[in-house]
Amino acid sequence: MVNIAIVEDNTDVRETVQLYLNGVADFKCNLSFGSAENALAGIIINRPQLVIMDIGLPGMSGIEGMVKIKEQYPEALFLMFTVFEDDEYVFEALKSGADGYLLKKEPLTKIERTIRDVLNNGAPMSKSIARKVLHSFREEKLDNGVKERLSTRQIEIIELLSKGYPYKVIAGQLSVTVGTIKQHVHQIYKKLEVNNKTEAINKYLSRE
Repeated sequence: MVNIAIVEDNTDVRETVQLYLNGVADFKCNLSFGSAENALAGIIINRPQLVIMDIGLPGMSGIEGMVKIKEQYPEALFLMFTVFEDDEYVFEALKSGADGYLLKKEPLTKIERTIRDVLNNGAPMSKSIARKVLHSFREEKLDNGVKERLSTRQIEIIELLSKGYPYKVIAGQLSVTVGTIKQHVHQIYKKLEVNNKTEAINKYLSRE
């Protein structure tokens, strides 16, 4: 069962999405908040696997809320909930550690598919947003030691991740368990000082 939290200030939207997700056989969405401030403690204590976070929240922004939660619960997956796909805030959210985003205008079935994509280690985003993120990381001044920070096995894993392979396939190719791959990925994040797979791949590929 996948535990999901939703943070959205519009009650109708929040309840509609929550009702739909609770009707999906392997989803449970019992955590529901109207603001980032209210969500902080609830999410950190209950530790849902995935959080749908509205970008345009009153008070503390969705991006700020996500960053604060990830400081104490870095394993949480975040999908930012937004009205505009090409919004600068989406770009900033992805740079700050979001795993993807959802458009509020999308049908609920598309929202479900996007959630499953992220749960399967995907990083759903439009081509324009992906270009912005990649360009941003390539513009950053990276030290020459990015590759030297990683072990030989970790380099093998991030090379395969950069080609789009999911954890299960990588585990099969390297003859290890999925759990072992996840442990290596966690260490890669720490060594490269990043928050998610997109950041890790871009930092690795952009090394000088």
